[in-house]
Amino acid sequence: MAMSAEFSNDEKELLTELRTRIEAELAEIEALLEETEADSAPVALDQQSVGRLARMDAMQVQAMAQAAQARRLGRRQGLLFALRRMDDGEYLECQACGEEIGAGRLRADPTFHRCVRCAR
Repeated sequence: MAMSAEFSNDEKELLTELRTRIEAELAEIEALLEETEADSAPVALDQQSVGRLARMDAMQVQAMAQAAQARRLGRRQGLLFALRRMDDGEYLECQACGEEIGAGRLRADPTFHRCVRCAR
């Protein structure tokens, strides 16, 4: 990301810090998505190889894995959107009102794209 001269040194440091954090979280999410892909696979219904309770347990594990993957995919989208906003020079601005989003708010969750007032 090329940081323009319009950002103060503090803003540049914040953007660098948050970009590093976002990229690390994205890498972690990608690894988790790969690791848990098999858990989301359809459960075999062959009664000869697996008993009824074991199938029910497997289906529960599958449902939990699918829910976790859906959350990870949603988080990944938010992180990618944050990176795109950084690249466009809009990251520090509220999407609703254009005011600055506080550094503390962005440090709490780098996917926030609205200031506290507009998020209410």
